[in-house]
Amino acid sequence: MREFFKELVKNRTLFLMILPALVFFVVFSYIPMVGVYYAFTNFSFDGGLFGSPFVGLQNFKFLFESGALYNLTKNTVLYNLAFIFVGNILQLVCAVFLSEMAGKWFKKTTQSIMFLPFFISFVLVGAFVYNLFNFDTGAVNTLLREMGLQPYDFYLHAAPWKYIIVFFNVWKGLGYGTVIYLAAIMGISDEYHEAAKIDGANIFKRIRYITLPLLRPTFILLILLSLGGILKGQFDLFWQIVGNNGMLYDATDIIDTYVYRSLAINFDIGMGTAAGLFQSFFGFVLVVTVNWIVRKVQKDYALF
Repeated sequence: MREFFKELVKNRTLFLMILPALVFFVVFSYIPMVGVYYAFTNFSFDGGLFGSPFVGLQNFKFLFESGALYNLTKNTVLYNLAFIFVGNILQLVCAVFLSEMAGKWFKKTTQSIMFLPFFISFVLVGAFVYNLFNFDTGAVNTLLREMGLQPYDFYLHAAPWKYIIVFFNVWKGLGYGTVIYLAAIMGISDEYHEAAKIDGANIFKRIRYITLPLLRPTFILLILLSLGGILKGQFDLFWQIVGNNGMLYDATDIIDTYVYRSLAINFDIGMGTAAGLFQSFFGFVLVVTVNWIVRKVQKDYALF
């Protein structure tokens, strides 16, 4: 303790600089953790947090037995896996192609155009989707009518939304991820490529044997960071595109939208908190497990 106070006095300026960050996390991350207790209660507004009846694991039991948790977990995990792997692979491919392009202005213009969707809010993305797929005046159904075909009511059929949601999420994040991979490519020494050219390697061989292997640590790191939120669905994406459409729940309902409906629409705070706690705990276990596997395979690529 004496050593700690000596260190505190010696580096008081540095500790003062880090104090706001500590206060932020204590107030907004640690104190709210008390609310986890809601998951074990049949919450009533009269009783409040500690006055509501304690029901133990009844909320979790209901989620498991009703089948709701299985469907929510399946949808959340599958969507996030699609977001992570499809998104990262396309970002990697775009970054490699852009890095090999010779035209400076074309390259910069392409990067800017690809980056623009990242700054668009999901509210606007939802408006785009509605104007494309609504039954009466949507662009897709208008085109079908002009071609003499029957219009298709997207908002009554769940199947197409799996692909629509993945497409718009990947489209929105493509430019940002591409820039990250481009930055990693810029860090690769030109000496490798020059030596490969001297040995007669064409552009495809240089990409295969130099660029891609040297990008592997960045790719794995981004995948590991993304896996931490594999059960944290893109709530704003799903809510703005699909909303509270019960006809599409089977294919589009994720844990985040279920928790929101439980809290804001059904006022079932105990059930919503139970689903959120399961989400956080499963995500923590998944990150630790995947990091342990990566550490066993390639220690240098592990997060911790």
